[in-house]
Amino acid sequence: MSALHRDGYLVLPDLLDPGECRRIRTELTPVLGPAGRDPFRSRHIRRVYGVLHNTRAADPLIDHPRVLALLDRLLLPNYLLSQLEVVEVGAGAPARPPGYDDRPYPLPRPRPALSIAALWALDAGTALTVWPGSHRWPAGDPTASGVPLTPPPGSCTILLGTLWHARPPQPSTSLTITAHYCEPWLRTREAFALSPGRHVARQLSNRARRMLGYSIHPPDLGLVDGVHPYRLFS
Repeated sequence: MSALHRDGYLVLPDLLDPGECRRIRTELTPVLGPAGRDPFRSRHIRRVYGVLHNTRAADPLIDHPRVLALLDRLLLPNYLLSQLEVVEVGAGAPARPPGYDDRPYPLPRPRPALSIAALWALDAGTALTVWPGSHRWPAGDPTASGVPLTPPPGSCTILLGTLWHARPPQPSTSLTITAHYCEPWLRTREAFALSPGRHVARQLSNRARRMLGYSIHPPDLGLVDGVHPYRLFS
């Protein structure tokens, strides 16, 4: 926690063994969309859209106990899964400019992070650029060079939502899974109550269901017809 508060990011190595990385990649490859649908319109980028609707491969990562142990100390109880991304970045992909994940929330900096990203690396080619300590910066873009970061396969990198980071030019193809979590009083990036819907939520763990929004943030945020949304599963 000290390193995370100091730097704004933390790499947790060896959470997945090589066999698990291969299995997850094998399950995800058939559902990767065609290149060019990425918001940056890059022919080098392929994504899985509607991850939970299309595959169960990423389910164990959503509520991984090592990751949630940190989130439990960083966010309020009943925090939500905001987005689940599966992205394959091909060799030769151009750099992605610096940014920070909390940008959609228009509250002035400096401030505590409102969201946390957990980036799972499945390949050796995963590369990031980070600006250590930038989660404490006021408004304004980075002026100095960032620090290269190459999370090893099987690792999970925790990124505070206020940390400046970027994607450098990619020398080789890499596949990552990123789960974004946010405070329980914020609007999420994906409308998980609509997709994947209850039929898929029934297949997930109780903790994952709550993070999809089948929960209440006291005193009464998230009611359905005046009752707790978990009643929908009874």
